[in-house]
Amino acid sequence: MAKNRKRRDRAAASPVNRSMLYAFAGTLLAAALGSTTLHAADSYPSRPVQMIIPFAAGGPTDIVGRVMGAKMSGLLGQQFIVENKTGAGGNIGAEAVAKAAPDGYTLLVGGIFNMVMNRALLKDLPYEPLRDFVPLGYISAYPFVLVARADLPGSSLQELVQYAKERPGKLTYGSAGLGTLQHVWGTILFKSLGLDMVHVPFKGAPAAHQEMLAGRLDVMLDNLSAAKHHVQAGRLKALAVSSAGRSPQLDGVPTLNETGLVSFEGESWFALFAPAGTPGPVLATLRSALAGINRDAEFAGRVERDGGRVLVIPPERHIAFLREEIERWSSLVTRYNVTVD
Repeated sequence: MAKNRKRRDRAAASPVNRSMLYAFAGTLLAAALGSTTLHAADSYPSRPVQMIIPFAAGGPTDIVGRVMGAKMSGLLGQQFIVENKTGAGGNIGAEAVAKAAPDGYTLLVGGIFNMVMNRALLKDLPYEPLRDFVPLGYISAYPFVLVARADLPGSSLQELVQYAKERPGKLTYGSAGLGTLQHVWGTILFKSLGLDMVHVPFKGAPAAHQEMLAGRLDVMLDNLSAAKHHVQAGRLKALAVSSAGRSPQLDGVPTLNETGLVSFEGESWFALFAPAGTPGPVLATLRSALAGINRDAEFAGRVERDGGRVLVIPPERHIAFLREEIERWSSLVTRYNVTVD
């Protein structure tokens, strides 16, 4: 028996058997790790998710992001915590998400401003929208409205065009600052109408509104959600809206295309983005939640009260839509020589 025990001990200690034991142990470990990885993907999110909003609290992006974050928290059972990371026209927050770990725990509330306009205007953009991000879902879209001070002669775009052409270089149009949609779209619109007007940038849209209310600024192409209260109160005149169809909030106001003077259509849209490389199961979970928000009647009512609409784009069209927007607005920025200098 002692001899048999010695033989078994030598066999267990032989290099061949040790290799077999190591291989077997490695197989067990790999199986365990694989099971853990699958479980982690299946249980996403297992901790709070950070949602970066690249603009200050209280603005349109912040409002949309916070409403969306609250809805996501309810649907997925984890907190979606909003962080306002501001600066450089939204680039600082967007860059932070582009460089974050692609695990689904750092997301960007973005939109046409930092994914399209910054791409069209800036040569040294610190991220590439089509390379560094994955669209998770488009949320809402808002038309712009061309408003004029209450005492400006005329009540239509036709009359504005005639009045401005008789006074080249005299009329002013405001914006919330260089590179904003009010600036870029306003410049494209007025140049396409053949008008010679002076751009006056302000630090935010409310400051421009105050100048219009005081009669010191002539016109402004602004987000309908921000300007509609002044229009409805009769403090400003609405001449046209930028969307494909009329806005229910201002149903008596024609679209720019309906005027027959110009071909112009655009909406300010919002979306949620993840860093490129985020795992497929995580993307699927987030997209499913966003689809639930798009079907939520309370969310839709909130968007519509602000003058917008829920924007539903199928996942297979997410990238194509973003690419089309970049190409369209980049072409117009180049054609009409819009710069932020």
